[in-house]
Amino acid sequence: MDLSLDNRETGARMVLDVGGEIDVYTAPKLRERLVDLINAGHYDIIVNLEGVDFLDSTGLGVLVGALKRVRAQEGTLRLVCTQERLLKIFRITGLAKVFPIYDSVDAASSANDDTPA
Repeated sequence: MDLSLDNRETGARMVLDVGGEIDVYTAPKLRERLVDLINAGHYDIIVNLEGVDFLDSTGLGVLVGALKRVRAQEGTLRLVCTQERLLKIFRITGLAKVFPIYDSVDAASSANDDTPA
């Protein structure tokens, strides 16, 4: 399956809606889009993973890399994810403690800090 990426602004934040599979083949496309957004000055990003069917370690690495880039600019990278199979990956890897994970784009948009809802 291919990867779909659509970004839109919501308030002061950029939302990146991701769909499909994030794996060794598609992760470079996600990395490129995130780097482009950050280079364009978007340092508060919400990555909406609700449309993601599969996420592997390469995809996790892309998200961690993006988090480091926005933090270097004193920005934030929030994730939207309610799918248990993906949440389990974040918990097992310990990344659930690194990324603020929300159950909706609205919740992530209205959050005032990096503490998960």
